[in-house]
Amino acid sequence: MADDLVVGSTVNLGSYVVTLDEMVQFSQQWDPQPFHIDPVAASAGFFGEIIASGVHTLAVFQRLAVRGAYLSWDVVAGRAMRDVQLTSPVRPGAALFGELTIDEVVFTHSDRALLTTTGRLRTTDSLVLTVVFDSYIRRRLPE
Repeated sequence: MADDLVVGSTVNLGSYVVTLDEMVQFSQQWDPQPFHIDPVAASAGFFGEIIASGVHTLAVFQRLAVRGAYLSWDVVAGRAMRDVQLTSPVRPGAALFGELTIDEVVFTHSDRALLTTTGRLRTTDSLVLTVVFDSYIRRRLPE
């Protein structure tokens, strides 16, 4: 419930390991650029190997956020996603670690609040994603 969320607190969302097969399969369907799906083209490209699609990276973050926070927060709906920054490439076999910081809780209605959070996804040595979300979260109803 929104009433229980503490501004400034950070939730550890756990981790997820991205495989080459998963990266390629996702990209073939949703972001079929050569450096995401073709090992030969990727090896000749800027990163020297296949890297994950930014859309895939965001999807991994969403999975971690749902399992690590949203399912216990009674989310009504997402409202906005902004300031998405892909700061480092995600390479095959990378372990990604997620966290979500509660930036603001605005009690907009008697039954829900507008929650602003900042999500981050890291590997062991670099930040790969930051994103700001606005979501509606249920409030505890007055008795």
